[in-house]
Amino acid sequence: MSKMESRRDFLKKSSMLLGGAAVFGGTLLTGCGQKEEPVAETQAPEVVEVVKEPELPKHPYAYAELDLDAVQKAAYEGYFENGCCYGSAKGLLTELQAKVGYPYTVLDATIFANGGGGYTTGSLCGALGGAATVIGMVCEPADSKAILKELLKWYTSTALPINRPETPLDIQTVSPSANCADSVGAYLKAANIENGSDLQRYRCGGLTSDVARKTAELLNIHFGYAEAPAVEETQAPEETLAENEYIGEAEGFGGPIKVKVTMDGDQIAKIDVLSHGDTAGVCDPAYAQIPEAIIKAQSTSVDAAAGATVSSKGIMAAVEDALSKVK
Repeated sequence: MSKMESRRDFLKKSSMLLGGAAVFGGTLLTGCGQKEEPVAETQAPEVVEVVKEPELPKHPYAYAELDLDAVQKAAYEGYFENGCCYGSAKGLLTELQAKVGYPYTVLDATIFANGGGGYTTGSLCGALGGAATVIGMVCEPADSKAILKELLKWYTSTALPINRPETPLDIQTVSPSANCADSVGAYLKAANIENGSDLQRYRCGGLTSDVARKTAELLNIHFGYAEAPAVEETQAPEETLAENEYIGEAEGFGGPIKVKVTMDGDQIAKIDVLSHGDTAGVCDPAYAQIPEAIIKAQSTSVDAAAGATVSSKGIMAAVEDALSKVK
């Protein structure tokens, strides 16, 4: 703008560039004299409602006493909808949604559907996987691990399924590990049935509901809503041992390892791994190699299996525990 150009002229030119007019509050202003002329009202601007997202509560999430029967029923039904992992998670989440509400109400149990069949690989039992996740939601890490360890110990020492609403087979088996392949395999062998049959599905549905119910029971006890039972009525009976057989236990990668050592005089003749909580696949080399290596060396001082050091040392320690009982 030149020195000689007035502010009025500048504004006049500016308004011409904008189409010669400006609209303010429904009034037409022309030129720089701002002569008012009525104009048609323009449509009111759209009001956008800003919805504030709810804040995610701090971990651990709130917990309320769970109805064991309701958890068991929802878990059993859930198994036949989307498998064992989904079933156990649904049984627990359905009760938490009803008793607590948010944040459980925004969780869809379908996210657990991929855990069926031991996460498709026969590894960790999906029912345990779903339960473990819910335990982790409501407990501090240390408490979560302790409760999960207790759940795994129950799983590998209890004749299951306890809940058998549909199966005509009155058969229960103790899983030698926390893995789906071992758990299902032991049952199929005892029942002499085919994998994938309706009888097997009824069994896994019952087991899923058992796991969900036991998890709810452990959580109720942890949070002070119930007292721990003095005696577990479902514990499997102790194995009858011959005079030359000895049981040993030690801690493995995923929980306790239990072995039976058979002696021939002062020689180790046989080592049977009765139960463990380690993951199938990753820890398999330890269970395939270490017992044989100990027998060959007649010593527990053997090399650990590659990639399965903790499990290997757990087996060695369990055998040592058994040998300590040899008279």
